[in-house]
This record gives sequence, structure tokens and C-alpha cells, in this order.
Amino acid sequence: MALDPTRDYPLGARRPDLVTTPGGVPLDDVTLDAVRRGMLGADEIRATPTTLRLQAEVARAAGREQLAENLERAAELAAVPDDLLLEIYTALRPGRATGDELETWADRLDALDAPKTAAFVREAAAAYADRGLLARA
Repeated sequence: MALDPTRDYPLGARRPDLVTTPGGVPLDDVTLDAVRRGMLGADEIRATPTTLRLQAEVARAAGREQLAENLERAAELAAVPDDLLLEIYTALRPGRATGDELETWADRLDALDAPKTAAFVREAAAAYADRGLLARA
């Protein structure tokens, strides 16, 4: 049965069949006991791109477009390694990267199939340029 974003929120309570871990463990099997026994590691206790996209549908149906866009970017980034995310985050801090460096990050995000996030980085680069917040080469 398909998601009805106007009726199926919260997903964990109303549609747990749609929520799994990155390894495919059903939500009902995600328990503190399973973690304590070592049956689920830290990598399994995180949102999946699929769940984040479903949450974006719910947000959009509720008229929360900005939240939906943020969740869609999060879905793109869910598969990006943590160390790379930290590098991108650091580069996006004002004064940390040049316009060319931010464009390089945007290109890398495009290559990682994260076009919405790449567009966000390009938008940030333009805003930083307008405000004099880019690093000097």
C-alpha cells in the first residue's frame, strides 16, 4: 500500500512497514535490547534515504515546503560518508573556502548523485560572494 502523506504521519506509528534501517531491518526490530546485544550497530540506527523522502512527502502535504526540501537534501546526503560531510560542512563556514573550492564541492556532490545539495552549495557560494564571506585565494 502506498504512502498517504496526509494520513500516514507519524510513519513509525501508522506505517512502520515503510521504515527500515539501512541494512533492511524492520522498524519493529529496532530495539534497545537489539543494540545492547550487538544485533544492531550504530550504522543501523540512522535514517535511510527512503524514509527521509517519505518524510519529505509528509512535510510537503502539510504545506511545509522548506522542511520538505531540507529532508530531500538529507536523503541525498544519507549515503555520503561522515568524514566527507564534515569536510563539506567545514568548507561552508564563512571564510573557509573560496568560490572555486565551493564549486568543486558542488561538482563532487553532483557526482555523488546529490544535485539538490550541490545547488544549495552553489547558492551559498553566491550569497557568500555577495556578502564578502568567501576565503581569499
